[in-house]
Amino acid sequence: MPTSFLTREGYRKLQEELDFLRTYKRQEIANRLHEAMEGGELIENAEYEAAKNEQAFVEGRIKELEILLATARVIDENAPVMPETVQVGSKVTIQEEGAPSEIYTIVGAAEANPNAGRISNESPLGKALLNHKVSDRVQVDAPAGTFTVQILKVE
Repeated sequence: MPTSFLTREGYRKLQEELDFLRTYKRQEIANRLHEAMEGGELIENAEYEAAKNEQAFVEGRIKELEILLATARVIDENAPVMPETVQVGSKVTIQEEGAPSEIYTIVGAAEANPNAGRISNESPLGKALLNHKVSDRVQVDAPAGTFTVQILKVE
């Protein structure tokens, strides 16, 4: 099973989501199913079908979170193993020629949010940056084409 990389904050948020789904959401759906079953015929009961579909989704998400958290490797963003080298947990300042610099934090896929500057170590840019150092020029093979960035800073 592949290891998933999570920050401490990401691990905590996913654990909170799992706890919420197990305690509150499961009970809410069970109540909706009970009410729908009391309503009579189940074959044409839209509320019953909706609750069953939501139950399947919630149970699937619970399983997904359980596996993700069980295989997670929590990274310490404040203590890089190799200073100045990009790794999961690093905050990287890069610049493409002729463009303004951009700052990204390399995180595991479960925490990726490009709009918030958090890119996955499995994304084309994240994968390309890994194990490179300040001042390295890195070629990125992305779906939209190949481009080159220079690493300005690694924190």
